[in-house]
Amino acid sequence: MKTTSPAELQPESQDVQSLTLGEYGYSMINEQYHRVIKYEKPVLADEDPENLHHMRVGTRRLRTALQVFGMALKVPKAGSIRRITELARVLGQLRDLDVQLADLKDVYRPQLDKKEQKLLDGTIKALKKQRSEAFAAVADTLARSRYQDLKQAYETWLEKPQYTAIAQLPLLMVLPDLLNPLLSELLLHPGWLVPANHSSQKESVTLHELRKVCKHVRYQTEFFVCFYGDPFQKWIKEIKVLQDQLGSFQDSQVLMDLLDTHLPASQEMKGLQAIIQRNRTDLLSTWDETRHQYLDFDFRLQLHHILLQPLKDSDTPSNSDHQPPRSNHQQLALPQ
Repeated sequence: MKTTSPAELQPESQDVQSLTLGEYGYSMINEQYHRVIKYEKPVLADEDPENLHHMRVGTRRLRTALQVFGMALKVPKAGSIRRITELARVLGQLRDLDVQLADLKDVYRPQLDKKEQKLLDGTIKALKKQRSEAFAAVADTLARSRYQDLKQAYETWLEKPQYTAIAQLPLLMVLPDLLNPLLSELLLHPGWLVPANHSSQKESVTLHELRKVCKHVRYQTEFFVCFYGDPFQKWIKEIKVLQDQLGSFQDSQVLMDLLDTHLPASQEMKGLQAIIQRNRTDLLSTWDETRHQYLDFDFRLQLHHILLQPLKDSDTPSNSDHQPPRSNHQQLALPQ
């Protein structure tokens, strides 16, 4: 099953006005699945860590697509969200080690004196051993029949997709219904109540959970960027910046935990600890301003209004890089 090029449809076109939830869901599943398998061989070659990053993001986006369009699509059990999550977890363990190793070698080590560099080299060596084990787990996972069954499930479904009755509803009509629960989850998160100068581990965990919600919001809303105007696109970019900041803040916490695990109890790295703490402070330098914005009544109301008006904004994104693709499969296989 092939889909048309995203550039072939414009947001103002009649095709978009009649686009169904099932058709768009098919296009998104097709796009995200092929992004995953595109990087399978490069990941196994293990020559560029960015290939692993792209494959991991692909699994996350595919999982998000299943969550968004799951009520309209009948995907086989072998391609379920649980199966995708298992794959994403294995890839994520390897990716997290790549990020930590890169930070230690390229960001922190050059700033240390020779004594602390030598201590840090021991930690780097231990993490490289962990990475070898994590890579072996990835290679094993991609060779297993469970992963092959997952791929076959999607190949079969994309060739002959099956839908539920709700798939025939117009996409533009149901867009606010898809996105408003997501916005509510974001706005009701307790992380907005945590100040930048928080001191407890529990509050740090809360910020980490908020970061995961931001990531989920970003992935889901990016599916629909072509149906909204500039305010929507600006909001998504702000969410990405916030996600990156909170992610880097969490990475610094993980790094400190790694040092506690791998450094001898008698050794201290005061220089490294000072650098990490300074970075953590810098990462949250604008946090109080951001969280107060998300606690503002008018700002929250504005976000709800944006989601309620797809293609109604005066700044219709006719020049957006993200144009809605559409499946050539016009007849939906709806249940009798």
